Amino acid sequence: MADIQGLAELHYDTPHFEVIRPGQFVLCAVSGERIDLEDLVYWSAEFQEAYRGPEEATRSFLRHRGAGFR
Repeated sequence: MADIQGLAELHYDTPHFEVIRPGQFVLCAVSGERIDLEDLVYWSAEFQEAYRGPEEATRSFLRHRGAGFR
């Protein structure tokens, strides 16, 4: 993980996450945008990724599973 001042390292679980390395924010796996921990609502326990919102979460799911997922 990058050494960025304030970047937290989390273990994503359902329905909570565990803080591995304390910090103030994480980065969206799709957009790279900063997400303050108090604003973090979307993540994947399976892929261990954080998302800025539902659109990014869906894009990641489709990327991992493929657009042919039914």
